[in-house]
Amino acid sequence: MAKYFDVHPENPQRRTIDNVVDMIRSGKLVAYPTDSCFALGCQLGNRDGINRIRSIRNLDDRHHFTLVCQNFAQLGQFVQIDNNVFRAIKAATPGSYTFILPATSEVPRQLLHPKKKTVGVRIPDHVVTQALLAEGGVPRGCCSRVLPDEAEPMTQGWEIKERLDHEVDAVLDSGDCGTEPTTVIDFSSGDAEIVRRGAGDTSRFE
Repeated sequence: MAKYFDVHPENPQRRTIDNVVDMIRSGKLVAYPTDSCFALGCQLGNRDGINRIRSIRNLDDRHHFTLVCQNFAQLGQFVQIDNNVFRAIKAATPGSYTFILPATSEVPRQLLHPKKKTVGVRIPDHVVTQALLAEGGVPRGCCSRVLPDEAEPMTQGWEIKERLDHEVDAVLDSGDCGTEPTTVIDFSSGDAEIVRRGAGDTSRFE
């Protein structure tokens, strides 16, 4: 059964965050809130965790996983960014955007698009997610919480606990975080291509 953690949305309890971080570091799979829906996350390089995410979401190997980063400096470790792209992404972060970019050698092959060698990256504007990242929880193997047989993602932690009780190791809940996914911008060719319109304003990329 998954452990359930309830935290304050603006002042998440340090002990709870530490407990979840310890679980992530030990190889566990966690459902956690972001500024665009709940997400599934595990430690970078956790092959079993990534396979479990693929199984839960019924994903093929062409799916772009997203590396969730605390700040822009950390994001720069995982993707290649030229000056023009740097300025565009910097102006839009933190926020409800996912950017697809060429990956660096720091990214495990399992997370890469098999042909393009690209990966998604984002810097969430969410207190609880940032608290996890600040403590080294780094739930980098991330994807939105839409199950294969559902049109809309679940918005409540208790729903996720009930539905995925035997498929995840923990659920971190700080209240409803909405159903709108991130806006996805593909910069892999150097120019902005809007792949999905979501919570982030697309006007700056048009």
